[in-house]
Amino acid sequence: MAPTPADQRVHDDGRVELDPADVRSLEGSRFFNEELAPVPVEKRTWTTYNYFALWMGMAHNIPSYALAASLIALGMNWVQALITITIGNIVVLAPMLLNSHAGTKYGIPFPVFARAFYGLRGANLAALLRAFIACGWFGIQTWVGGEAIYVILGRLLGSWWRDSAVVAGQHWTLWLSFVVFWIGQMLIIWRGMEAVRRFENWTAPLVSVGFLIMLGYVLVKAGGFGPILSEPGQLGWGPDFWKVFAPALMAMIAFWSTLSLNMPDFTRFGGSQRKQVRGQILGLPTTMTFIAIVAILTTSGGKLLYGEELWDPSKLADKFASPIVVVVALIALVLATISANLAANVVSPSYDFSNAFPKKITFAVGGGITGVIGILIQPWRLYSDPNIYIFAWLGFYGGLLGAVAGVLVAGYWVINRTKLRLKDLYTPDGVYWFTGGWNWRALVATLVGALLAVGGAYGGPFPADGLIPFLKPLYDYNWVVGLVGAFVVFAALSMPLSTTKEEISERGSSRPDPAAVDG
Repeated sequence: MAPTPADQRVHDDGRVELDPADVRSLEGSRFFNEELAPVPVEKRTWTTYNYFALWMGMAHNIPSYALAASLIALGMNWVQALITITIGNIVVLAPMLLNSHAGTKYGIPFPVFARAFYGLRGANLAALLRAFIACGWFGIQTWVGGEAIYVILGRLLGSWWRDSAVVAGQHWTLWLSFVVFWIGQMLIIWRGMEAVRRFENWTAPLVSVGFLIMLGYVLVKAGGFGPILSEPGQLGWGPDFWKVFAPALMAMIAFWSTLSLNMPDFTRFGGSQRKQVRGQILGLPTTMTFIAIVAILTTSGGKLLYGEELWDPSKLADKFASPIVVVVALIALVLATISANLAANVVSPSYDFSNAFPKKITFAVGGGITGVIGILIQPWRLYSDPNIYIFAWLGFYGGLLGAVAGVLVAGYWVINRTKLRLKDLYTPDGVYWFTGGWNWRALVATLVGALLAVGGAYGGPFPADGLIPFLKPLYDYNWVVGLVGAFVVFAALSMPLSTTKEEISERGSSRPDPAAVDG
């Protein structure tokens, strides 16, 4: 095992940092800025509660509810839907915790972590791929939050608001609600990461209120749990269910696959490995299972009451007779959606865009870019149909991100054995420059994993026989295929490098030939 570089200080709990003088020496590097810099140990103060609150804020939102509710709309009964969601959450927690370790140990965000395996320039491929997907999610969350505002004001202001003129396929008042919701989020993110943390902490205990109010209303009107739980699914337990189960499970995993990559953006502030691990284990499975149960019961009850599977909670709440219930419930859901959107879909792409141009894009500017792209991606189209939402949107990008996760897990745990040269992550004259700033092994592994995962994409906008027909059976298992494929290929291609790096370290030099460094 290579010795620890002299410029790194290792604390008793295993966390690593650079001396302040070494950090200052990096300020002239074009791969460094304050947002991307390693967090000093004294500023890594997040507790178990901070991570639990973070997950409660991220999980308790309208798209999380819609994800579970959409399984009922696809024909599952409540037991099938709950099993699918629970398994998905447990599976995705594994790579999430594996990648979180580096954030807490070294105080670095995801795009800097990716430099160790993709190269200082190549990391932009992984970071921007994750960033553009987050922009899509930001747009979806903002759209559903705007829908909730539209419904609330419709109940308060009357028909002139609800029945306003249609512009580009939607009521202009709905477009206005969307824009207002977008601006509110931008004002928070403009104040920086600490403002996001404070917002998460005070909203976390409140975000469940809206969903519980909706569930309580439906239970009263439907006559309790009995009629809801006895509602049969349309698929049964035969071949029809299993045909839907695999792609639905991959969609559940894909829902949080973005976070399985970029949790270092949050764990870099962790007070210890134990605190971040415990907070996440307590946070993700419990909060997602809770919201899944509420969504499944509420949607099933709504089907009994109104004769249709209303998987969008804003549209279901709009059916309620009591204006007070609608307004109070949806105000809570709006807060929940802001909380989730800031944490899951703005913080990370802000770092990712900053990583692409460290000297020009700050955290706040990166958040602004996220917001603009989130509108341009037209989220109202992605969210309009559960088949598109689950099988096309979630399924396709889940396979792509699974491949990136495979490279990161193989690189950090198998090849590097959790040992990184912190200073070299910010300078082109270190071991992570590879060839012109790119590690071709990571690129090949990502390409192979992604091709295996999504090459057979079918349904929605894709051909019925799949983009590449013989790969079609793999698409139902896209995230797993992408992760395993990239993991195996990267480990196989990179194994010889581990010995080379150790030999270089033991010789006391990690510098490549200056002639190979182009700037």
